[in-house]
Amino acid sequence: MSFKNKVAIVTGAGQGIGFEICRMLAQKGTTVILNDIDIGLAKKAEGLINQNRPDSCLAMPGDSSDVGFINSMVDTAVELYGRLDIVIANAGITLYGDFFAYTKEAFSKVLDVNLGGSFFLAQAAAKQMKDQANGGAILFTSSVVGHQALKSLAAYAMTKAALEMLAKNLVIELSQYRINVNTVAPGATLTERTMEEADYERVWSNITPMGRPAYVTDIAHTALFLVSDEAKHITGQSLIVDGGWTSVSTLPDGIK
Repeated sequence: MSFKNKVAIVTGAGQGIGFEICRMLAQKGTTVILNDIDIGLAKKAEGLINQNRPDSCLAMPGDSSDVGFINSMVDTAVELYGRLDIVIANAGITLYGDFFAYTKEAFSKVLDVNLGGSFFLAQAAAKQMKDQANGGAILFTSSVVGHQALKSLAAYAMTKAALEMLAKNLVIELSQYRINVNTVAPGATLTERTMEEADYERVWSNITPMGRPAYVTDIAHTALFLVSDEAKHITGQSLIVDGGWTSVSTLPDGIK
């Protein structure tokens, strides 16, 4: 897959899956605008990527659910690099909570980041890609919980299922401009955040048919394929990367 001379925006990329996607894209010749709400993480990620390929990554710390900031990322890509080819709306938050006690504040925050940020980033990117007249690729990060229910994740799961429907709907809106839109749905994945959870790797290794959780590279390889020229005829689809877990849906220890 060739990504040479392309320009990408990836949100929620200070660490974990988003960072690995940025690292792989830069390694393959793409110039990446790397977003994270955490300034320190964003700058650290920029430095790590630029060590391997100087000036291939620009950190833009900020709130990926803020429409003004979203527009500024797209404007920066065009002003500095002249184009925008790939957008990956990876930023998202998980706010666990009992359905009966879930607050309006938590609900609104999950929707603003997971849905609002993804929707308006896609909108801003698609406008630019349409004007360029040579197409582009948009990718949303969904989740296996958009396919399989887990306790205390009603609001989060709802947003992830909605992203997959958004990708399908945008097929109608964007295909005529040669913009394809897909989602990747990770299962349990070893990241800096999940490794802080007690026994995470052991628990998910025991219940995942392939015998382990995903590595960030598993998700990143899938993401790169879906935004590559080789996948231009794939659109409106969701690709689950979970080692087979949704096929059996064995619950983690202690969850009923």
